[in-house]
Amino acid sequence: MAPDAALAPDRTTATRRVPADVEEQLERHRRELTGYCYRMLGSAFDAEDAVQETMVRAWRAVDRFDGRSSLRSWMYRIATNVCFDSLNGTNRRALPMDLSASASPPVMASLGTPLSERTWLSPAPDGHVLPENGDPAEVAVARESVRLAFVAALQHLPARQRAVLILREVLRWKADEVATLLDTTVASVNSALQRARATLEAQDLSGVGSAPDSMDDQHAALLARYVEAFEAYDIEALVALLHEDATQSMPPYALWLQGPVDIGRWHLGPGYACRGSRMIPVMANGSPAFAQYKPSGPGGRREPWAIHVLRVHEGRVSSITNFLDTRLFALFGLPARLDAD
Repeated sequence: MAPDAALAPDRTTATRRVPADVEEQLERHRRELTGYCYRMLGSAFDAEDAVQETMVRAWRAVDRFDGRSSLRSWMYRIATNVCFDSLNGTNRRALPMDLSASASPPVMASLGTPLSERTWLSPAPDGHVLPENGDPAEVAVARESVRLAFVAALQHLPARQRAVLILREVLRWKADEVATLLDTTVASVNSALQRARATLEAQDLSGVGSAPDSMDDQHAALLARYVEAFEAYDIEALVALLHEDATQSMPPYALWLQGPVDIGRWHLGPGYACRGSRMIPVMANGSPAFAQYKPSGPGGRREPWAIHVLRVHEGRVSSITNFLDTRLFALFGLPARLDAD
């Protein structure tokens, strides 16, 4: 549902005390609410739907908003309840590394069948979930808190603990503010935060706690070499860019690979159909990413295939997550196809 349609006045609006600029006030919070819902739900699509539902509920109830809290806090309360409803009875989303051992040998038979879309995390465009500007330290925290590894870690937590951790440690709310939002006590909030921290510390959460390299000229040059090698399908050059413990995964398949040797073998085997692809840079989950368009037949036209989300650590590519969900291309504002060069 389009935002304008969702928030359009209904027939009862004339009899309600609705501020003239209510839509503008509500929309002002869409981006930060999308980031919050994404961390809660682990899916960019679910986050967009949750925020849209939040906007609809807020519009319908805005004449009953009593002003005892800020409009922002009130909307976070609605969004939290929407997320709780969405998470009720559902399994946590994950990355392939959370579900099985790495595949060996790296052949087509190891790929298996695609699992349900609700099994996996999905990437989120930076422009949907991160602040446009603000204090550099706060922006850095926001960026780290949407990394794929961190969002995967959050999925290990029960819904209320997840909300408490995000509100307290990512958004920097005070304990009493969180208690008010959740209709509970400060002691309960502090206890939930302690349990959430303990759960995360007890997990083997690959990538959490070791920050990726910052984006500098050397980092940018590495990414440029990655694109050059992939588009030329020079697999020897590609694997030379990989960390010795590098992983590659391809949701919706459970298969994942570890190490340059197996990743290279995959590209020279089942992945060989990707030769001739073109890559368009995007930003996803606070990380560099690329949209891959794969050749689709004679004439040189290329169709959407995958979003590559990369992690760079210690001067090498340490993780490649190829999301094989072509719906993501529209979410990232990408073209539906690329014509011949």
